Amino acid sequence: MNIALDAFGSDNAPAPEVEGAIRAIHEEFCDKIYLVGKKQQLKKELKKYYFDEDTIEIIPSEQIIKSSEKPLKEVKRKKESSLIKAIELVKDKKASAIVSAGSTGAVMAGSLLTLGRIPGILRPALAVQLPTIKDPVVVLDVGANVDCSVKNLVQFAEMGNIYSSYLTKQENPKVALLNIGEEKKKGNEITKATHEELEKNKSINFVGNIEGKDILKGEVKVIICDGFVGNIMLKTVEGVALSLFEILKKQFNEDWVAKIGAILSYPAFKHFKKKVDYTEYGGAFLLGLNAISIIAHGRSNSKAIFNALKFASFSIKSKFLPHMKKFYKSK
Repeated sequence: MNIALDAFGSDNAPAPEVEGAIRAIHEEFCDKIYLVGKKQQLKKELKKYYFDEDTIEIIPSEQIIKSSEKPLKEVKRKKESSLIKAIELVKDKKASAIVSAGSTGAVMAGSLLTLGRIPGILRPALAVQLPTIKDPVVVLDVGANVDCSVKNLVQFAEMGNIYSSYLTKQENPKVALLNIGEEKKKGNEITKATHEELEKNKSINFVGNIEGKDILKGEVKVIICDGFVGNIMLKTVEGVALSLFEILKKQFNEDWVAKIGAILSYPAFKHFKKKVDYTEYGGAFLLGLNAISIIAHGRSNSKAIFNALKFASFSIKSKFLPHMKKFYKSK
């Protein structure tokens, strides 16, 4: 199993990508990783590590698509960029998945234009696993589609259901629609019509609406929303987690009694920090494409890159993609 890694995607590239790839190879959950990017810089980084040279191959590319650039324009213009060359390795069947911590818009545009959609899919959706009090919940869409139709949202529910069933091993996962109230008649015209259609859909276990205050309770396994709402929700949750740690840190530094409490509570805080750490979850999955495309966080460190590669490997082994293709072929 081979994985293509855009080695110049993250904010601090290529150091996190190289170290993450080395860790992945040492864990032996893939046979080979293609590091795509500036050859000399990659060779310099690789000299820091011991590894079997047959397991990592550099694919030279001097172009980089920056997060500040217009995604679609640069994807079409920079055909020799590290991102596009990495995606083309998947298209050419040399790799089974692409991982990048680059511009989300560029990865989405490049993946869609190069790999294409599964027949029957109207729009790909960006799915993430969000930590909750219980198990992580799959949320989609979190940014690929700002405006969605009822048909789009119903397909997101179908794709999320398959994702949860195969990638998180949930049997008959509960699927909910993010809304401003639990009642069927709440929401705008799109969400009300979507609720009605999801009730009719026999391929999923739809349990109704879910409010924002209940997202982190972990009572459902899949949450559906448009990309505008999903992206705001995702970044709000990330911001709350970071702010909470900052508030606690400030309090511990100002109060000696709190410091004693912090020492005694350290194991619990350590567990909580790990649970809400984005580096643990391996990035977002661009669902609905003909191949596996994983988008890691732009701030990714080596741990996040390692987990994104691990998630890509697990996604390949799960046979998730063939099942999704079979599902839409039969519709």
